[in-house]
Amino acid sequence: MRTRRGVCYPRPKWRAEKPVEEEEEGRRRKRPRRVPAGGAAADEPTRMMAAEGVAGEMPDFFDSLPDDLVVSILCKLSASAARPADLVGVRITCKRLNELGSDPLALAMASMKSLAVRANNWSESAHEFLKQCADAGNLEACYILGMIRFYCLQNRGSGASLMARAAMGSHAAALYSLAVIQFNGSGGSKDDKDLRAGVALCARAAVLGHVDALRELGHCLQDGYGVRRNVAEGRRFLIQANARELAAFLNSSPAWKRHGDALASGCSLLSDFGCNVPAPEAHTANRFMAEWFAARGASGWPGKDGLRLCSHSGCGRREMRRHEFRRCSVCGVVNYCSRSCQALHWKLTHKAECAPMDRWLDAAAAAGALPEVGGGEMMMMMLLN
Repeated sequence: MRTRRGVCYPRPKWRAEKPVEEEEEGRRRKRPRRVPAGGAAADEPTRMMAAEGVAGEMPDFFDSLPDDLVVSILCKLSASAARPADLVGVRITCKRLNELGSDPLALAMASMKSLAVRANNWSESAHEFLKQCADAGNLEACYILGMIRFYCLQNRGSGASLMARAAMGSHAAALYSLAVIQFNGSGGSKDDKDLRAGVALCARAAVLGHVDALRELGHCLQDGYGVRRNVAEGRRFLIQANARELAAFLNSSPAWKRHGDALASGCSLLSDFGCNVPAPEAHTANRFMAEWFAARGASGWPGKDGLRLCSHSGCGRREMRRHEFRRCSVCGVVNYCSRSCQALHWKLTHKAECAPMDRWLDAAAAAGALPEVGGGEMMMMMLLN
C-alpha cells in the first residue's frame, strides 16, 4: 500500500482543493537537506545513506507521513496540552502543521487548559481560535466563548446560544450558568426571571455531579425558591455537595495532609456552607471574566453605571442591570449572583467580616466619624459610593 505523503488517502473536505501536480511541484521546490561528508562527525544512518548512493540529499521523513497519522498525533497533543502556547508552538512550526492543526478532529479534542486564554492576551486571533474550536464541536470552547460573549462582550444572544449548545452536550458548568441566568433574569428585566427553569437546569447539572448546582438546588428546596419546599430533600443535596467538595479536594493534591487538623475540627458535612477546605480552582471562563472586569476597574462596589461584580472572587459575573444580584441580608454590603457563591464566600472570608449595618454606624459614631450625618443618610452614602 502506498503511504508516502498520504497520496493514497482521500483528501479531507476542509482542505483547499489543489491539483496533485501543483502540490508535488511545491514539495520538490523545498530546499533539500544536505548530507555531511561522511567524516567522523557523521552518524551511522547518514554514512549508510551516503554509501547507498544517495545523491547528496537527505529525504524529508515528515513529508512521507500520511495526513491522517499526523492529525491523530495532533489530536493527542490537543487533548494533553497544558496551555495555549503548546498548540500555537506546533502550528507555527511549518505550513503543513498549521493546515493540519486546523483539522476539526484536532480542535474538537482541545483540552480546557489549552483553551485558557487570559484576558490581557485577548485579541481577534484568540477569539477566532475559540470560535474554530466551538464550531468543531468542542464543548469547553462553546462554554468559554459563550460566557465571554455573554458577560464581557455584551453579545447576549450569541453567548447564550453557545452555552445552550454546550448544555445540550451535557456540559455541567454550562447547565449551571444557564440556571444562574434564569434565576437572575440576566440580560433582561426583573420580570424575565424564570425560577422553575433555573431549578430544572440546576437539577440536570446536579445529576452530572456539579457541586455548585447541588448546593444551589439544596438551598432552593430548603427555601421553596422556584420549587415546592422540601427541607429534608434540600439537606440531602447539601450533604452530597459537601461530600463531593471534600472528595475533590482530597483527590486533587496530597497537600490535604497539612490540613488534617482543620478537617478534623471544622469540616462538617452537615454545614450549609460547605467543608472547611480551600476554595477550588476557578474555571477558565470565570478567571477570564474576573481579570477582564478587574482590568476595567469593576469591583464589588457599584461603578459609574451602578453595576457590581459578584463578591465571590472566583465567580467573575457582573450585573447587567442595577440591583440584579442579591445582597447579604445582615450587612447589606456584599452581593452574590447565586446562593452557591454566597456559601463559598461566607466560609472563605465573609464570615469574619459580616456585621450588622447598625453596629457599623454605632462604631463610626462613637469614633466621631458621623458628626452631622444621620444613620439613614450614611447608609445611602455607603451604598452609592
